Amino acid sequence: MKKLPISAVAKRLTALFVLGLSLSGLSAQAADFPNKDRQITLIVPFAAGGPTDRVARDLSEALRKSLGTTVVVENDAGGPGGLIGASKLLRANPDGYTLMVHHIAMAIFPALVKNLPFKVDSDFEYLGMINDVPMTIVSKPQLPANNYKELKAWIAANKGNINIANAGLASASQLCSMLWEASLKVPMTTVPYKGTAPAMTDLIGGQVDLMCDQTTSTTSQIEGKKIKAYGVTTLKRLNIPALKDLPTLDELGEKGFQVTIWHGLYGPKGLPDDVKAKINVGLKAALRDPEFIKKQEGLGAVVITDNRSDPVEHKKFVQGEVTRWTPILNAAGVYAD
Repeated sequence: MKKLPISAVAKRLTALFVLGLSLSGLSAQAADFPNKDRQITLIVPFAAGGPTDRVARDLSEALRKSLGTTVVVENDAGGPGGLIGASKLLRANPDGYTLMVHHIAMAIFPALVKNLPFKVDSDFEYLGMINDVPMTIVSKPQLPANNYKELKAWIAANKGNINIANAGLASASQLCSMLWEASLKVPMTTVPYKGTAPAMTDLIGGQVDLMCDQTTSTTSQIEGKKIKAYGVTTLKRLNIPALKDLPTLDELGEKGFQVTIWHGLYGPKGLPDDVKAKINVGLKAALRDPEFIKKQEGLGAVVITDNRSDPVEHKKFVQGEVTRWTPILNAAGVYAD
């Protein structure tokens, strides 16, 4: 057997020693997680005041109770589909103290961004889904139509002069609007905003005509009669007081029309298995928290109770959504450089 020089042996022993320290550090870190003296940061890749921000802030309080440590929300908005916030998570230390709440954009990144700086299926840790959120077709309060039949008549009479707001490229509102326009076969002028909050402000003020957005953003505005509502995007009517009488688009003639926006919890690649397990246990406890459920149901969101709250099923679901949305976006020619 060939003998290695003393220097080479020393280098190998040093490398093994460093690796051992690294692994023992991770093991100790995992055993200590969550440390009540350290806060967990939830990255939200969208502006404050939007629907994903609302979900994250409600979740942060429930996680605080289930994990026993402070959980804060950090808004890192920017880029198509919240690309900046998602990219920031990639650079985070995989210790469990930096996580991300993101929505359906996780499934449309591959079709949307040509030079995507990460792989959705392998560069993140999937920690479990949070909720499903229906969408609503809404308008400015000044619009003369008072029901969906009247709305379709108004749309037919105003072809070429209709604008529809969304929260930006790859936002939930843009995806819903695309499918609704395709169903109606009536093109509209798209007005993108930097977030849901400014789009909703202009809708209330009458600067834009229409919008399709999540119930987490629209329910309180509908209840306060600040905007008009015409239909929901689920196949069954919603069981919440403010929207229980709102018909589905399917029953209004847009057969099979269904769009729900989901949210999930993610971590940076490389989280130790026992840290992932502890986060998932905390998430599942948060999803059973009565206050969290009450807040989400009040906004029309449905808290996940099925096996999609498990990391493996969460990832499997997102992979299915990638398969669903990619041909739709490719056919529509929607992409970002």
